[in-house]
Amino acid sequence: MRIPLTPTLARGRRRPPRAATVAVVALTLAGVLAPAAGATATGRPGPPVPPGTAAASPPATRAALDPALVAGRGADLGVVEQEAEAATTNGTVIGPDRTAYTLPAEASGRSAVRLLPGQHVEFRLPKAANALTIRYAIPDAPTGGGITSPLDVTVGKDRRTITLTSQYSWLYNQYPFTNDPDAGLLHPDWWITECGCVPSATTPAPTITTPFRPMHFYDEQRVLLDRTYRAGETVRLTVPKKATAAWTVIDLLDSQLVAAPHVRLKAANAVLFGADPTGRRDAAPAIERAIAFAKKHDLPVYLPPGTYQVNRHLVVDDVTIEGAGSWWTTLRGREVALPTPAPDGSVHTGVGIYGKPAAEGGSRDVHLSGFAIQGDVRERIDTDQVNGVGGAMSDSSIRDLYIQHTKVGMWFDGPMSNLVVSDSVIVDQIADGVNFHTGVTDSVVRNSVVRNTGDDALAMWAQGTTNARSTFARNTVQTPTLANGIAIYGGEDITVVGNLVADPVREGSALHAGSRFGAEPFTGSLRFVDNTTVRAGTYELNWNIGLGALWVFALDRSIDVDLQVVGDHFLDSTYNALMLVTDWPVKDRYSITGVDVRDVRVDGTGTSVLSARSAGSATFTNVDARNVGAVGINNCGAFGFTPAGSEFTVVDGGGNDGGGTTGPWMAPWELPNTITCDDRPPVVPPPPPSAW
Repeated sequence: MRIPLTPTLARGRRRPPRAATVAVVALTLAGVLAPAAGATATGRPGPPVPPGTAAASPPATRAALDPALVAGRGADLGVVEQEAEAATTNGTVIGPDRTAYTLPAEASGRSAVRLLPGQHVEFRLPKAANALTIRYAIPDAPTGGGITSPLDVTVGKDRRTITLTSQYSWLYNQYPFTNDPDAGLLHPDWWITECGCVPSATTPAPTITTPFRPMHFYDEQRVLLDRTYRAGETVRLTVPKKATAAWTVIDLLDSQLVAAPHVRLKAANAVLFGADPTGRRDAAPAIERAIAFAKKHDLPVYLPPGTYQVNRHLVVDDVTIEGAGSWWTTLRGREVALPTPAPDGSVHTGVGIYGKPAAEGGSRDVHLSGFAIQGDVRERIDTDQVNGVGGAMSDSSIRDLYIQHTKVGMWFDGPMSNLVVSDSVIVDQIADGVNFHTGVTDSVVRNSVVRNTGDDALAMWAQGTTNARSTFARNTVQTPTLANGIAIYGGEDITVVGNLVADPVREGSALHAGSRFGAEPFTGSLRFVDNTTVRAGTYELNWNIGLGALWVFALDRSIDVDLQVVGDHFLDSTYNALMLVTDWPVKDRYSITGVDVRDVRVDGTGTSVLSARSAGSATFTNVDARNVGAVGINNCGAFGFTPAGSEFTVVDGGGNDGGGTTGPWMAPWELPNTITCDDRPPVVPPPPPSAW
């Protein structure tokens, strides 16, 4: 029962793991290998689905849930989501499966449809639409680097063939990952779960099969139709018989009604300054001329419908740039190797709009709206500034942007203040979606969608200078392939409210608060209010345990902020709903206190409602739970197992109801600090969430 934690995993720009010799957990391969075909990470069997037996008209969902279950939470951008596994198909439904490194695990709802050449999947539009987004996966090239393959899209009389690609997918190995499926371990001196060992210090040396840890399988493509099609119209996706790809996986179809192009007549029109809307010629110099003219004459810059080739940063200050809409105007660029590294360490540049660095005073009064940014980033190099939007932008706004295939969608290095990001879509990123990094204050990201990131989807990282009074509100986050949906690393008076976070895949969770990565301490309050998580809580590789849907982690210092968890709904949590944990080497020095959990619903946990692996305390009031798979409170405390009980105290504030397999989730005998430590409790998969 007393099994210490292993080292914390490194994730990129932050810090490497400690020397692996501190790892003392004895693991077996049986505990870490993927389950047999048809099984899931939670043990839930994946029923075989014969071709053609799915529903004829897949329902509209939100994060693969009945929209009624998440009403009022997450983004509303007028997009209707339909899951492929609920559509008519002569292909094969794959999943459900929550095991990392599998195609179902990275799919929305943990299930998708695999098509062979000649097969199809068919949807019916729930609402009138003139635009589609198809989320898909196809195989990598045998030696990496991706392939292309066709897909036929038929809607009414609109029949076209689009080209799918895996050139921006398929990463392998340990951080910072590689595009080479045959590569040996990038860090043989790191402890790895697969053998429960440090390969370079193990005799005989373990055999590590390749490809090692494949991930980041999916991409998406948008299709603007020839006209508006009414509700009930059929959308058929067919893999041509002569397709390059041996298989094509369709995850979901988004449909929407896109407005006509926005026109701004009184503006500095970039085309009139020489910008080529066909994308054949470099448009950056012409756009910069338009920006200079606009600033001189107090005008906005207008980018008419078209694709503009931009292969470097456009540095902006005190200017408004408007496109015709993110479906109509695109800045597209290739990644360019620099002849010598830049002062910031970049070895590449690429398309991006940047404020001036904070060290130079930053930028102010920048307003961006109505265009897409599509990059060409295929590998993770953390020193590279190849983000969609970057720099410092105070008193600024960003609205209706679509950002794809950059390293980070938006990475802001403060100090800076009063930025509003809204109504935007960020997808298919190698690293984060949005990161408020270092001294970002009084800023907000709201009503936006972030999907398929390679690190935290939304993050505030108070490294060196604290973040303060900033908010993530009413956003939808789906399938971050590594790390967390929404992560807060230090800061003062931070609020996370009304978000919908679904399907984190590996080594993170839906909601996270961490005193780690050199962040400034939490002060004032940290509020997680009225959020919904679903199918959250992942397997942590280095610890060999499951994480909570909300994960609070004390690593660099104690967490004693006023931490409020109020009105949240935790649905179908893979492991526990809430986890409070202090890293093993500092468990006797740091603690987590001041946690107030109120008016919360927990519908389905693979294990407990609360997993406490720290000294400290928390108060629970009006927490209703059902379908709880293990003892409601798994209280290990600081693993001291003292005669006085656990070092973690649970306070019953009243009104706590419901439970699961072991009875009431909060039973009198568990209070205040009964040791109920089952270090790795067996997982009992809950039924699907339903109306309360």
